[in-house]
Amino acid sequence: MPAFSYRAVDQTGKPIRGVVEAPNASGARRALRDRNLIPTSVELTTEAAVGPGRRDIDLARLFRPRVGNRALAALTRQLSTMIGSGIRIEQALRIIGDQNAKRPEGSVLLNVRGAILEGRSFAVALGEHPRVFPDYYRASVAAGEQSGQLDAVLAHLTEFVERRERSQRKVQLALIYPALLAVVSMLIVVLMLVYVVPDITRVFVSRGAELPLLTRGLIGLSDMLQKLGWILVILLAASVLATRQWLQSEANVLTVARLIAQQPPTARFSMQMNAARFAGSLSTLVRSGVPLVDAVNAAAAVTPNAWVRSRARLVAARLKEGASLQRAMTEADCFPAMLVAVVASGESSGRLGEALARAATDLESDTEALTATMVSLVEPAILLLMGGLVLLLVLAILMPIVNLNSLAGI
Repeated sequence: MPAFSYRAVDQTGKPIRGVVEAPNASGARRALRDRNLIPTSVELTTEAAVGPGRRDIDLARLFRPRVGNRALAALTRQLSTMIGSGIRIEQALRIIGDQNAKRPEGSVLLNVRGAILEGRSFAVALGEHPRVFPDYYRASVAAGEQSGQLDAVLAHLTEFVERRERSQRKVQLALIYPALLAVVSMLIVVLMLVYVVPDITRVFVSRGAELPLLTRGLIGLSDMLQKLGWILVILLAASVLATRQWLQSEANVLTVARLIAQQPPTARFSMQMNAARFAGSLSTLVRSGVPLVDAVNAAAAVTPNAWVRSRARLVAARLKEGASLQRAMTEADCFPAMLVAVVASGESSGRLGEALARAATDLESDTEALTATMVSLVEPAILLLMGGLVLLLVLAILMPIVNLNSLAGI
C-alpha cells in the first residue's frame, strides 16, 4: 500500500504530522479518524506519486529533504538487527517507518513496505527509490535475498555506509572554517572597495597628489565595481549557467573527469579516492555473494569520477569476455598497482572479498591522510591569500597619505 503524509489535530487541538499507510486518500482519512484524529491534510508522498521509472521535473521533489548517509546507515543497522532477530521484513519496515514518520526516510520505508506487500521483492522495491538506495545497495540486498543471508548483507552495508559518512563529515567539518574565512575576507575587501576607497580618493584628488601605480589600480578597481558591479554579477551567473550547460554533454564531462584523474595536482588524490570507493563497494558485493560482473558494474556506479567509472565498466565488459579481474583492471589503467596486485592475490587464493576489503581499508587510510594534508594546507593558504589582499589594500591607501605628509613637511 502507498504511504500518505498527513496533518491532523487530536481531541485537545494539538497539531500532529506523520505518515500513514492506506490504499487511497479516503482510507488514510478513515484510519486517522479511527485513531481519534481529525485530518486537515492528506497527501500521497512524493516518491509514491512520482512512481518508478519517471524522471519528470518536480520542484517539490527537487527541494524536499533527502535521506543522508547517516540516516541510511541507521535504518540499515536497524533492519539488520530486526531481520537477524527473526522479524519479517515487512514488519521491520513498518516499525522503522513509524518511528521515523516525521523524517524523509519514514515515507520511503513505508512505500517500500507497500511494494513488498504487493508482491515485489525487497531489492525491486528499493529500486523504486534510486535517490535513496544506490546501485551497490540494491545489488547487495538482491544477493542477500537469494542467498538467505539478508541480515549479514545488511550488516556489511551498514559498516560501509557509516565509513563513507564519517569520511565525508570529517572533510566538511575541516573545510567550514577556511570557507567562512574566505567569504568574510572577500566581503570585507569588496565593501572597502565600494564604500571606503571612494571617500579616500576624493581627499587625494582634492590635494592634487600624484598617486602611486598601486593606488591608481585600486581606484580603477573600485570604480569598476561601482559602475559595473551588477554587470559583473550577471556575467558571472551567465558563465556558471554556460558551464553547467556545457557539462550536460557526456563527452565534456568525461574530458574534465579524465583531466582530474590523470593530471597533477589532483591525479594522485583522485586515483586513491576512486580506488578506495571502488574496492570498498566491490568487497561488500563480493562478500555478499553478488556475481562478479554484476558486482563490478554496481561498484562502478558509485565511483565518483566519471572517467574512472567508464573505465570500471569496461572491466565488467572484459569479465564477460572471460578475462580475469586482475587482467581487466590492468587494461583499464586507472587503478593503483597495489590494488591490482591485491586482486591478483585474492583471485589466486579464492578469497577475493577479503583481499578487496583489506585493500579498501589501506586505500581509505591513504586517502584520509591525503585529505588531512590538503585540508591542513587550505587554511594557511587562504590566510596568506587574504592577508596579501588586505596588505595590498592597506598599502594602496597608506602610500598616498605618506606622500602627502612628506609634501606638507617640505
